[in-house]
Amino acid sequence: MRGGSVPTLAVGQITRRPAAFAGLAAALFLAVAAVTLFGSLVAAQVTAPAPAARAAVAGPGLLVIAGAFGEIAVLVALFVVVNALGFTLRQQHRDLALLRTVAATPRQIRRLVRLQVTATVLAAAVPGGTAGHFAARAFLTALQRRGMAAPGLRIPGTPVPVLIALAVALLVGLAATALTVRRITRPAPAAALTDSAVGQRWTGVARLLIGGAVLVGGGLLLRLAGTRPAGELDKAGQAALLGALVLLVAVALLGPVVARLPMAVLGAPVRALLPRVGWLADANLRGYAVRLSSAVVPVALLVGLSATMLIMTGTAERAALATGATTSVTKASDVWLRQAELGLLAGFAAVSTVNTLVALTADRRREFALLRLVGATRRQLLRMLLVEAVLTTAVGVLLGAAVAAAATGAFSRAVTGSLLPVVPGAACGWVVAGAAVLTVPGIVGTGLWAIGGRAVEEVGGERG
Repeated sequence: MRGGSVPTLAVGQITRRPAAFAGLAAALFLAVAAVTLFGSLVAAQVTAPAPAARAAVAGPGLLVIAGAFGEIAVLVALFVVVNALGFTLRQQHRDLALLRTVAATPRQIRRLVRLQVTATVLAAAVPGGTAGHFAARAFLTALQRRGMAAPGLRIPGTPVPVLIALAVALLVGLAATALTVRRITRPAPAAALTDSAVGQRWTGVARLLIGGAVLVGGGLLLRLAGTRPAGELDKAGQAALLGALVLLVAVALLGPVVARLPMAVLGAPVRALLPRVGWLADANLRGYAVRLSSAVVPVALLVGLSATMLIMTGTAERAALATGATTSVTKASDVWLRQAELGLLAGFAAVSTVNTLVALTADRRREFALLRLVGATRRQLLRMLLVEAVLTTAVGVLLGAAVAAAATGAFSRAVTGSLLPVVPGAACGWVVAGAAVLTVPGIVGTGLWAIGGRAVEEVGGERG
Protein backbone atom coordinates (compact mmCIF):
# COMPACT_ATOMS: atom_id res chain seq x y z
CA MET A 1 0.00 0.00 0.00
CA ARG A 2 1.43 3.41 -0.98
CA GLY A 3 2.15 5.84 1.82
CA GLY A 4 0.17 8.64 0.15
CA SER A 5 -3.02 6.61 0.27
CA VAL A 6 -3.00 6.36 4.08
CA PRO A 7 -4.62 9.80 4.71
CA THR A 8 -7.25 9.05 2.07
CA LEU A 9 -8.04 5.74 3.73
CA ALA A 10 -8.23 7.41 7.15
CA VAL A 11 -10.76 9.97 5.93
CA GLY A 12 -12.63 7.28 4.01
CA GLN A 13 -13.04 5.12 7.11
CA ILE A 14 -14.43 8.05 9.11
CA THR A 15 -16.97 8.99 6.44
CA ARG A 16 -17.85 5.34 5.77
CA ARG A 17 -18.37 4.49 9.44
CA PRO A 18 -19.63 7.70 11.08
CA ALA A 19 -21.37 5.76 13.86
CA ALA A 20 -18.07 4.15 14.87
CA PHE A 21 -16.51 7.58 15.44
CA ALA A 22 -19.57 9.30 16.94
CA GLY A 23 -18.97 7.82 20.40
CA LEU A 24 -15.28 8.75 20.30
CA ALA A 25 -16.14 12.29 19.20
CA ALA A 26 -18.64 12.64 22.06
CA ALA A 27 -16.06 11.41 24.60
CA LEU A 28 -13.39 13.76 23.22
CA PHE A 29 -15.87 16.65 23.30
CA LEU A 30 -16.46 16.04 27.01
CA ALA A 31 -12.74 15.65 27.74
CA VAL A 32 -11.80 18.88 25.95
CA ALA A 33 -14.69 20.71 27.63
CA ALA A 34 -13.67 19.43 31.09
CA VAL A 35 -10.00 20.40 30.74
CA THR A 36 -10.96 23.80 29.28
CA LEU A 37 -13.45 24.42 32.10
CA PHE A 38 -10.99 23.90 34.93
CA GLY A 39 -8.09 25.42 33.03
CA SER A 40 -10.18 28.56 32.52
CA LEU A 41 -10.92 28.74 36.25
CA VAL A 42 -7.20 28.58 37.00
CA ALA A 43 -6.53 31.25 34.36
CA ALA A 44 -9.19 33.48 35.93
CA GLN A 45 -7.38 33.38 39.28
CA VAL A 46 -3.87 33.70 37.83
CA THR A 47 -4.68 36.68 35.58
CA ALA A 48 -6.88 38.50 38.12
CA PRO A 49 -5.90 41.98 39.37
CA ALA A 50 -4.18 41.93 42.76
CA PRO A 51 -7.21 43.20 44.78
CA ALA A 52 -9.51 40.52 43.31
CA ALA A 53 -6.90 37.77 43.64
CA ARG A 54 -6.38 38.55 47.36
CA ALA A 55 -10.04 39.07 48.27
CA ALA A 56 -11.28 36.91 51.13
CA VAL A 57 -13.77 34.20 50.11
CA ALA A 58 -15.74 31.45 51.81
CA GLY A 59 -14.09 28.11 51.28
CA PRO A 60 -10.67 27.05 50.06
CA GLY A 61 -10.44 29.41 47.09
CA LEU A 62 -10.78 29.07 43.34
CA LEU A 63 -7.43 27.40 42.68
CA VAL A 64 -8.10 24.66 45.24
CA ILE A 65 -11.62 24.13 43.93
CA ALA A 66 -10.42 23.93 40.33
CA GLY A 67 -7.64 21.53 41.30
CA ALA A 68 -9.61 19.22 43.57
CA PHE A 69 -12.78 19.31 41.48
CA GLY A 70 -10.98 19.08 38.17
CA GLU A 71 -8.58 16.31 39.16
CA ILE A 72 -11.27 13.63 39.36
CA ALA A 73 -13.42 15.05 36.56
CA VAL A 74 -10.55 15.18 34.07
CA LEU A 75 -9.35 11.67 34.99
CA VAL A 76 -12.87 10.30 34.47
CA ALA A 77 -13.19 12.15 31.16
CA LEU A 78 -9.91 10.68 29.91
CA PHE A 79 -10.99 7.22 31.11
CA VAL A 80 -14.11 7.62 28.96
CA VAL A 81 -11.95 8.66 25.97
CA VAL A 82 -9.76 5.55 26.24
CA ASN A 83 -12.84 3.37 26.54
CA ALA A 84 -14.49 4.95 23.49
CA LEU A 85 -11.29 4.70 21.46
CA GLY A 86 -11.07 0.98 22.15
CA PHE A 87 -14.52 0.44 20.68
CA THR A 88 -13.83 2.61 17.66
CA LEU A 89 -10.85 0.40 16.83
CA ARG A 90 -12.83 -2.73 17.61
CA GLN A 91 -15.43 -1.82 14.99
CA GLN A 92 -12.65 -1.34 12.42
CA HIS A 93 -10.74 -4.48 13.36
CA ARG A 94 -11.87 -6.49 10.34
CA ASP A 95 -11.18 -3.64 7.89
CA LEU A 96 -7.70 -3.02 9.27
CA ALA A 97 -6.92 -6.74 9.31
CA LEU A 98 -8.01 -6.97 5.66
CA LEU A 99 -5.64 -4.12 4.80
CA ARG A 100 -2.81 -6.11 6.32
CA THR A 101 -3.62 -9.07 4.07
CA VAL A 102 -3.24 -6.85 0.99
CA ALA A 103 0.28 -5.72 1.90
CA ALA A 104 -0.36 -2.86 4.35
CA THR A 105 2.52 -2.75 6.83
CA PRO A 106 2.06 -2.45 10.61
CA ARG A 107 3.58 1.03 10.40
CA GLN A 108 0.97 2.11 7.84
CA ILE A 109 -1.86 0.73 10.00
CA ARG A 110 -0.54 2.63 13.01
CA ARG A 111 -0.28 5.81 10.94
CA LEU A 112 -3.80 5.38 9.60
CA VAL A 113 -5.27 5.01 13.09
CA ARG A 114 -3.23 7.95 14.42
CA LEU A 115 -4.59 10.13 11.61
CA GLN A 116 -8.15 9.06 12.43
CA VAL A 117 -7.70 9.89 16.11
CA THR A 118 -6.04 13.23 15.32
CA ALA A 119 -8.84 14.20 12.93
CA THR A 120 -11.49 13.30 15.51
CA VAL A 121 -9.69 15.25 18.25
CA LEU A 122 -9.43 18.32 16.01
CA ALA A 123 -13.11 18.05 15.09
CA ALA A 124 -14.07 17.97 18.78
CA ALA A 125 -11.64 20.71 19.84
CA VAL A 126 -13.58 23.82 18.80
CA PRO A 127 -17.05 22.80 20.08
CA GLY A 128 -15.53 21.22 23.21
CA GLY A 129 -13.38 24.26 23.93
CA THR A 130 -16.33 26.61 23.37
CA ALA A 131 -18.57 24.57 25.66
CA GLY A 132 -15.84 24.45 28.32
CA HIS A 133 -15.32 28.22 28.16
CA PHE A 134 -19.02 29.01 28.65
CA ALA A 135 -19.31 26.32 31.33
CA ALA A 136 -16.40 27.96 33.18
CA ARG A 137 -18.18 31.33 33.06
CA ALA A 138 -21.40 29.82 34.40
CA PHE A 139 -19.54 27.87 37.10
CA LEU A 140 -17.56 30.93 38.20
CA THR A 141 -20.78 32.95 38.44
CA ALA A 142 -22.35 30.24 40.61
CA LEU A 143 -19.29 30.24 42.89
CA GLN A 144 -19.37 34.02 43.20
CA ARG A 145 -23.06 33.92 44.12
CA ARG A 146 -22.18 31.61 47.02
CA GLY A 147 -19.20 33.70 48.12
CA MET A 148 -16.70 31.02 47.11
CA ALA A 149 -14.94 33.19 44.50
CA ALA A 150 -14.04 36.87 44.49
CA PRO A 151 -16.57 39.13 42.70
CA GLY A 152 -13.88 40.73 40.55
CA LEU A 153 -12.75 37.51 38.88
CA ARG A 154 -13.50 37.03 35.18
CA ILE A 155 -12.82 34.18 32.74
CA PRO A 156 -10.15 35.53 30.36
CA GLY A 157 -10.42 35.19 26.60
CA THR A 158 -7.03 33.50 26.29
CA PRO A 159 -6.90 30.36 24.11
CA VAL A 160 -4.34 28.70 26.41
CA PRO A 161 -6.86 26.46 28.28
CA VAL A 162 -8.28 25.20 24.98
CA LEU A 163 -4.80 24.53 23.58
CA ILE A 164 -3.85 22.64 26.74
CA ALA A 165 -7.08 20.63 26.48
CA LEU A 166 -6.31 19.86 22.82
CA ALA A 167 -2.77 18.75 23.70
CA VAL A 168 -4.03 16.52 26.55
CA ALA A 169 -6.70 14.91 24.35
CA LEU A 170 -4.18 14.27 21.57
CA LEU A 171 -1.61 12.85 23.98
CA VAL A 172 -4.10 10.49 25.63
CA GLY A 173 -5.66 9.48 22.31
CA LEU A 174 -2.34 8.72 20.62
CA ALA A 175 -0.98 6.90 23.68
CA ALA A 176 -4.09 4.73 23.89
CA THR A 177 -3.87 4.11 20.14
CA ALA A 178 -0.29 2.87 20.44
CA LEU A 179 -1.41 0.26 22.99
CA THR A 180 -4.71 -0.76 21.39
CA VAL A 181 -3.58 -1.09 17.78
CA ARG A 182 -0.93 -3.68 18.71
CA ARG A 183 -3.62 -6.36 18.67
CA ILE A 184 -3.96 -5.76 14.92
CA THR A 185 -0.34 -5.06 13.97
CA ARG A 186 1.50 -7.61 16.13
CA PRO A 187 0.11 -10.95 14.79
CA ALA A 188 0.53 -12.18 11.24
CA PRO A 189 -2.05 -10.79 8.75
CA ALA A 190 -4.00 -14.07 8.55
CA ALA A 191 -4.06 -14.38 12.36
CA ALA A 192 -5.28 -10.78 12.73
CA LEU A 193 -8.10 -11.45 10.27
CA THR A 194 -9.10 -14.63 12.12
CA ASP A 195 -9.06 -12.74 15.42
CA SER A 196 -11.39 -10.11 13.95
CA ALA A 197 -13.88 -12.84 13.05
CA VAL A 198 -13.95 -14.78 16.34
CA GLY A 199 -13.47 -11.84 18.71
CA GLN A 200 -11.29 -11.60 21.80
CA ARG A 201 -12.29 -14.02 24.54
CA TRP A 202 -9.48 -13.61 27.06
CA THR A 203 -7.13 -10.92 28.26
CA GLY A 204 -3.34 -11.01 28.35
CA VAL A 205 -0.99 -11.73 31.23
CA ALA A 206 0.54 -8.23 31.04
CA ARG A 207 -2.89 -6.64 31.45
CA LEU A 208 -3.61 -8.85 34.46
CA LEU A 209 -0.31 -7.88 36.07
CA ILE A 210 -0.94 -4.18 35.46
CA GLY A 211 -4.47 -4.58 36.81
CA GLY A 212 -3.12 -6.21 39.95
CA ALA A 213 -0.66 -3.36 40.46
CA VAL A 214 -3.43 -0.77 39.97
CA LEU A 215 -5.61 -2.68 42.46
CA VAL A 216 -2.83 -2.49 45.05
CA GLY A 217 -2.47 1.24 44.35
CA GLY A 218 -6.18 1.77 44.93
CA GLY A 219 -5.95 -0.14 48.19
CA LEU A 220 -3.06 2.05 49.34
CA LEU A 221 -5.06 5.19 48.56
CA LEU A 222 -8.00 3.89 50.61
CA ARG A 223 -5.64 3.03 53.46
CA LEU A 224 -4.36 6.60 53.30
CA ALA A 225 -7.95 7.89 53.40
CA GLY A 226 -8.89 5.66 56.33
CA THR A 227 -5.94 6.72 58.46
CA ARG A 228 -6.34 10.49 58.06
CA PRO A 229 -6.71 12.31 61.40
CA ALA A 230 -10.00 13.93 62.38
CA GLY A 231 -8.81 17.36 61.30
CA GLU A 232 -8.17 16.28 57.71
CA LEU A 233 -11.55 14.90 56.68
CA ASP A 234 -11.56 16.85 53.41
CA LYS A 235 -8.28 15.21 52.41
CA ALA A 236 -9.72 11.85 53.45
CA GLY A 237 -12.69 12.43 51.16
CA GLN A 238 -10.49 13.36 48.22
CA ALA A 239 -8.24 10.34 48.77
CA ALA A 240 -11.26 8.04 49.05
CA LEU A 241 -12.80 9.36 45.82
CA LEU A 242 -9.48 9.07 43.97
CA GLY A 243 -9.07 5.57 45.40
CA ALA A 244 -12.51 4.63 44.09
CA LEU A 245 -11.53 5.80 40.60
CA VAL A 246 -8.27 3.82 40.74
CA LEU A 247 -10.18 0.71 41.83
CA LEU A 248 -12.56 1.19 38.89
CA VAL A 249 -9.56 1.33 36.54
CA ALA A 250 -8.41 -1.95 38.11
CA VAL A 251 -11.89 -3.40 37.49
CA ALA A 252 -11.58 -2.35 33.84
CA LEU A 253 -8.22 -4.09 33.54
CA LEU A 254 -9.24 -7.20 35.48
CA GLY A 255 -12.82 -7.23 34.18
CA PRO A 256 -12.79 -10.68 32.53
CA VAL A 257 -11.72 -12.15 35.88
CA VAL A 258 -13.72 -10.10 38.40
CA ALA A 259 -16.98 -10.23 36.41
CA ARG A 260 -17.05 -14.02 36.39
CA LEU A 261 -18.00 -14.52 40.03
CA PRO A 262 -21.14 -12.33 40.07
CA MET A 263 -22.05 -13.67 36.63
CA ALA A 264 -21.81 -17.25 37.88
CA VAL A 265 -24.00 -16.42 40.89
CA LEU A 266 -26.63 -14.55 38.87
CA GLY A 267 -26.57 -16.85 35.86
CA ALA A 268 -27.70 -20.00 37.67
CA PRO A 269 -31.19 -18.78 38.68
CA VAL A 270 -31.67 -17.17 35.27
CA ARG A 271 -30.97 -20.48 33.53
CA ALA A 272 -33.44 -22.20 35.87
CA LEU A 273 -36.21 -19.63 35.41
CA LEU A 274 -35.74 -19.16 31.65
CA PRO A 275 -34.40 -22.47 30.30
CA ARG A 276 -34.04 -21.32 26.67
CA VAL A 277 -33.33 -17.62 26.35
CA GLY A 278 -31.85 -17.53 29.85
CA TRP A 279 -29.38 -20.28 29.04
CA LEU A 280 -28.42 -18.58 25.76
CA ALA A 281 -27.99 -15.16 27.38
CA ASP A 282 -25.87 -16.64 30.18
CA ALA A 283 -23.75 -18.59 27.68
CA ASN A 284 -23.19 -15.44 25.57
CA LEU A 285 -22.07 -13.37 28.54
CA ARG A 286 -19.83 -16.00 30.16
CA GLY A 287 -18.47 -17.33 26.87
CA TYR A 288 -17.13 -13.92 25.87
CA ALA A 289 -15.48 -12.75 29.07
CA VAL A 290 -13.82 -9.70 27.50
CA ARG A 291 -17.10 -8.57 25.94
CA LEU A 292 -18.89 -9.00 29.29
CA SER A 293 -16.17 -6.99 30.99
CA SER A 294 -16.45 -4.20 28.42
CA ALA A 295 -20.20 -4.01 28.99
CA VAL A 296 -20.18 -3.94 32.79
CA VAL A 297 -17.25 -1.56 33.36
CA PRO A 298 -19.08 1.67 32.38
CA VAL A 299 -22.06 0.61 34.52
CA ALA A 300 -19.68 0.00 37.42
CA LEU A 301 -18.09 3.42 36.77
CA LEU A 302 -21.48 5.15 36.94
CA VAL A 303 -22.63 3.32 40.07
CA GLY A 304 -19.26 3.30 41.84
CA LEU A 305 -18.50 7.02 41.56
CA SER A 306 -22.08 8.20 42.15
CA ALA A 307 -22.65 5.96 45.17
CA THR A 308 -19.25 6.85 46.64
CA MET A 309 -19.99 10.57 46.57
CA LEU A 310 -23.52 10.19 47.91
CA ILE A 311 -22.49 7.91 50.78
CA MET A 312 -19.46 10.05 51.68
CA THR A 313 -21.64 13.16 51.90
CA GLY A 314 -24.25 11.36 54.00
CA THR A 315 -21.61 9.98 56.35
CA ALA A 316 -19.93 13.36 56.83
CA GLU A 317 -23.26 15.10 57.47
CA ARG A 318 -24.27 12.50 60.07
CA ALA A 319 -20.89 12.82 61.81
CA ALA A 320 -21.18 16.61 61.82
CA LEU A 321 -24.61 16.44 63.42
CA ALA A 322 -23.33 14.05 66.08
CA THR A 323 -20.27 16.11 67.01
CA GLY A 324 -21.41 19.63 66.18
CA ALA A 325 -18.33 20.08 63.97
CA THR A 326 -18.44 21.57 60.49
CA THR A 327 -16.08 20.68 57.68
CA SER A 328 -16.05 21.77 54.07
CA VAL A 329 -17.76 18.46 53.31
CA THR A 330 -20.82 19.51 55.32
CA LYS A 331 -21.13 23.24 54.62
CA ALA A 332 -24.13 24.10 52.43
CA SER A 333 -21.97 25.73 49.76
CA ASP A 334 -19.66 22.76 49.53
CA VAL A 335 -22.53 20.28 49.50
CA TRP A 336 -23.68 22.15 46.39
CA LEU A 337 -20.16 21.89 44.99
CA ARG A 338 -20.11 18.13 45.48
CA GLN A 339 -23.55 17.81 43.92
CA ALA A 340 -22.27 19.67 40.87
CA GLU A 341 -19.25 17.36 40.74
CA LEU A 342 -21.53 14.34 41.06
CA GLY A 343 -23.64 15.57 38.15
CA LEU A 344 -20.57 16.07 35.98
CA LEU A 345 -19.09 12.66 36.79
CA ALA A 346 -22.43 10.94 36.30
CA GLY A 347 -22.73 12.64 32.90
CA PHE A 348 -19.32 11.33 31.83
CA ALA A 349 -20.15 7.85 33.06
CA ALA A 350 -23.53 7.93 31.31
CA VAL A 351 -21.87 8.82 28.00
CA SER A 352 -19.40 5.97 28.47
CA THR A 353 -22.23 3.54 29.28
CA VAL A 354 -24.31 4.42 26.23
CA ASN A 355 -21.30 4.51 23.87
CA THR A 356 -20.03 1.13 25.04
CA LEU A 357 -23.30 -0.76 25.07
CA VAL A 358 -24.47 0.58 21.72
CA ALA A 359 -21.11 -0.27 20.12
CA LEU A 360 -21.04 -3.76 21.64
CA THR A 361 -24.58 -4.62 20.58
CA ALA A 362 -24.24 -3.16 17.09
CA ASP A 363 -21.05 -5.18 16.62
CA ARG A 364 -23.05 -8.43 17.01
CA ARG A 365 -25.20 -8.14 13.88
CA ARG A 366 -23.50 -11.11 12.23
CA GLU A 367 -23.93 -13.20 15.38
CA PHE A 368 -27.65 -12.42 15.49
CA ALA A 369 -27.98 -13.26 11.79
CA LEU A 370 -26.37 -16.68 12.38
CA LEU A 371 -28.82 -17.37 15.20
CA ARG A 372 -31.70 -16.46 12.91
CA LEU A 373 -30.40 -18.83 10.24
CA VAL A 374 -30.44 -21.73 12.70
CA GLY A 375 -34.05 -21.06 13.70
CA ALA A 376 -34.14 -18.26 16.28
CA THR A 377 -36.93 -15.73 15.80
CA ARG A 378 -36.59 -11.97 16.25
CA ARG A 379 -38.80 -12.18 19.33
CA GLN A 380 -36.53 -14.80 20.91
CA LEU A 381 -33.46 -12.71 20.16
CA LEU A 382 -35.03 -9.64 21.77
CA ARG A 383 -35.93 -11.68 24.86
CA MET A 384 -32.35 -12.94 24.99
CA LEU A 385 -31.04 -9.36 24.74
CA LEU A 386 -33.41 -8.24 27.49
CA VAL A 387 -32.06 -10.95 29.79
CA GLU A 388 -28.49 -10.02 28.85
CA ALA A 389 -29.24 -6.36 29.58
CA VAL A 390 -30.64 -7.16 33.02
CA LEU A 391 -27.68 -9.40 33.85
CA THR A 392 -25.21 -6.79 32.59
CA THR A 393 -26.85 -4.14 34.74
CA ALA A 394 -26.83 -6.40 37.79
CA VAL A 395 -23.15 -7.35 37.42
CA GLY A 396 -22.13 -3.72 36.82
CA VAL A 397 -24.13 -2.55 39.84
CA LEU A 398 -22.56 -5.23 42.06
CA LEU A 399 -19.02 -4.31 40.97
CA GLY A 400 -19.70 -0.59 41.37
CA ALA A 401 -21.27 -1.20 44.78
CA ALA A 402 -18.22 -3.19 45.87
CA VAL A 403 -15.91 -0.30 44.92
CA ALA A 404 -18.19 2.21 46.66
CA ALA A 405 -18.31 0.03 49.79
CA ALA A 406 -14.51 -0.11 49.98
CA ALA A 407 -14.05 3.63 49.38
CA THR A 408 -16.79 4.81 51.74
CA GLY A 409 -15.75 2.29 54.39
CA ALA A 410 -12.29 3.87 54.44
CA PHE A 411 -13.79 7.36 54.56
CA SER A 412 -16.20 6.36 57.34
CA ARG A 413 -13.32 5.02 59.38
CA ALA A 414 -11.60 8.41 59.19
CA VAL A 415 -14.82 10.28 60.03
CA THR A 416 -16.47 8.09 62.65
CA GLY A 417 -13.96 5.38 63.52
CA SER A 418 -16.32 2.76 62.09
CA LEU A 419 -16.11 0.96 58.76
CA LEU A 420 -19.91 1.18 58.37
CA PRO A 421 -20.88 4.40 56.51
CA VAL A 422 -24.28 6.06 56.34
CA VAL A 423 -26.03 4.87 53.18
CA PRO A 424 -28.76 7.16 51.75
CA GLY A 425 -30.95 4.35 50.45
CA ALA A 426 -33.30 6.45 48.31
CA ALA A 427 -30.50 8.35 46.56
CA CYS A 428 -28.53 5.16 45.89
CA GLY A 429 -31.71 3.55 44.60
CA TRP A 430 -32.04 6.32 42.04
CA VAL A 431 -28.44 5.66 40.96
CA VAL A 432 -29.25 1.98 40.34
CA ALA A 433 -32.43 2.95 38.52
CA GLY A 434 -30.46 5.36 36.34
CA ALA A 435 -27.98 2.64 35.46
CA ALA A 436 -30.84 0.35 34.46
CA VAL A 437 -32.50 3.08 32.37
CA LEU A 438 -29.27 3.63 30.46
CA THR A 439 -28.34 -0.04 30.07
CA VAL A 440 -31.54 -1.93 29.28
CA PRO A 441 -32.98 0.40 26.61
CA GLY A 442 -29.49 0.93 25.18
CA ILE A 443 -28.95 -2.79 24.59
CA VAL A 444 -32.50 -3.69 23.57
CA GLY A 445 -32.95 -0.59 21.39
CA THR A 446 -29.71 -1.21 19.51
CA GLY A 447 -30.65 -4.88 19.29
CA LEU A 448 -33.87 -3.97 17.48
CA TRP A 449 -31.75 -2.35 14.79
CA ALA A 450 -29.07 -5.07 14.81
CA ILE A 451 -31.49 -7.95 14.18
CA GLY A 452 -33.16 -6.18 11.29
CA GLY A 453 -32.34 -6.87 7.66
CA ARG A 454 -31.88 -10.17 5.89
CA ALA A 455 -29.88 -12.77 7.81
CA VAL A 456 -28.15 -14.22 4.73
CA GLU A 457 -26.87 -10.80 3.69
CA GLU A 458 -25.61 -10.05 7.19
CA VAL A 459 -23.72 -13.36 7.42
CA GLY A 460 -22.20 -12.95 3.97
CA GLY A 461 -21.37 -9.28 4.41
CA GLU A 462 -19.27 -7.37 6.88
CA ARG A 463 -20.00 -6.80 10.52
CA GLY A 464 -21.65 -3.58 11.61
